[in-house]
Amino acid sequence: MSPGTVSGWTRLDRTRLGTRLALGLGVLALAVFAVLGAVMAGSMEDYLAGKLDEQMRGTQIDLEKDIAKYGDLHRSAYGWYSAVYDVRDGVAVPRSTGDLPADHAELSSIALLTGTEPVFRTADLAGDGTYRVRGCPVGAGVVLVSAAPMDEITTTVRRLVLVEIGAFAVALAAFVVIGRAVLRRGLKPLSDMAAIARDITSHDLTDSARLPVRVETGAGGVEVEELRTAFNTMLEHIDSSLAARTAAEQRLRRFIADASHELRTPLTSIRGYADLFRYAAANAPGEREAHLDKLRSEARRMAVLLDDLLLLARLDAAEVETPLRTHRADLVEVVREAADAFVVARPYHPLAVTVPREPVVLEFDPVRVRQVVDNLLANAASHTPAGTAVSLALAVSGRYAVLRVADAGPGIPEGEQARVFDRFHRVDDSRTRGRGGSGLGLAVVHSLVAAHGGTITLRSRPGRTTFTIRLPGLA
Repeated sequence: MSPGTVSGWTRLDRTRLGTRLALGLGVLALAVFAVLGAVMAGSMEDYLAGKLDEQMRGTQIDLEKDIAKYGDLHRSAYGWYSAVYDVRDGVAVPRSTGDLPADHAELSSIALLTGTEPVFRTADLAGDGTYRVRGCPVGAGVVLVSAAPMDEITTTVRRLVLVEIGAFAVALAAFVVIGRAVLRRGLKPLSDMAAIARDITSHDLTDSARLPVRVETGAGGVEVEELRTAFNTMLEHIDSSLAARTAAEQRLRRFIADASHELRTPLTSIRGYADLFRYAAANAPGEREAHLDKLRSEARRMAVLLDDLLLLARLDAAEVETPLRTHRADLVEVVREAADAFVVARPYHPLAVTVPREPVVLEFDPVRVRQVVDNLLANAASHTPAGTAVSLALAVSGRYAVLRVADAGPGIPEGEQARVFDRFHRVDDSRTRGRGGSGLGLAVVHSLVAAHGGTITLRSRPGRTTFTIRLPGLA
């Protein structure tokens, strides 16, 4: 699926989400309005019907006076139907039919139902519509029945319903429009996140590809702010991970290029000395041993280089398989052995050794720590002229053993000090490899010290260069 398709689908999905939410709120509001309107209309109809019942009750009291005086009705009230019924043997007979509707069966049934208490009923009279019918006893076997039209109540309720429909329709439309606007504003942070997520495909992870954590009031709320923070944290993690991976890839490419260059030099030398050896074997037998010694020397140099490369690779993968074999040992003994070897191998560099009288016992790999000390001493001898004083000191500071290797040489330029522990880095590229080595010595030292959980620092100025190592583990 192409990025354009993904972005189009995202916009469509976001539109659908906002529309679904707005429609959902609209349907909910419509249901609330419908229930509210039905309750209001029903309440109004009951209220008006109650008022009509009160009016009928008062009117029938007045009509009872006419019945008591004249024995029948001589007037009609408000255009209502009214009649006096004689009820005998389950039969209701009107005393007169002049004020009765054409369909007066409902009135007769009300007269039959009326006992000692008035009876109310809403009935449909054929040809006349809906009426409110009331039967009221006015004497023994005599019932007054009145029927009042409900046209006004029906019209009033219908108008109320129409007003409600209009008002609710306007309110619903405003609710949906305003709600959709609020939803779009609330969902805008999610749209911003989607846009930035699409920008990730173009590797745009700069500070501009971040969301502001603080937003204006009402734009998403606390939950969206928390989501923004989590999203920014994720982007920072991705950014740092990509940067670390890019830096690692660049270091790997540089390391491979440097390693290839360093290996090509002894291989070229070996090839040349091999050709010379073959020539000497045929023409100058006396030079064969000299050429063979050169071959052995270059082979040893390449073996040392490969060993250093293998050690660095194992240290880089220490989380899988550590190359250290640690146990509790005396660091003083290791320092003295390294000092004795240095004095024998390089007698032209006076060495001052300072160690504590008591043993310094901690958890470390004696072979690798000896390699660290040897490399630092060899580095001091390689970069200083003959006769330069070198010092080796061991001290205890708290739970740390502090080892210092110093020389009184010309020092390391300030611009080069930050890179002295880089692999294949040389302060002076013009010097011969036969004197200076491959440029892996200090890189091995740094990796071995780090593998022991320690630190190594450098301070250098003309006349004084000091490497300081701190190894933890003292009881």
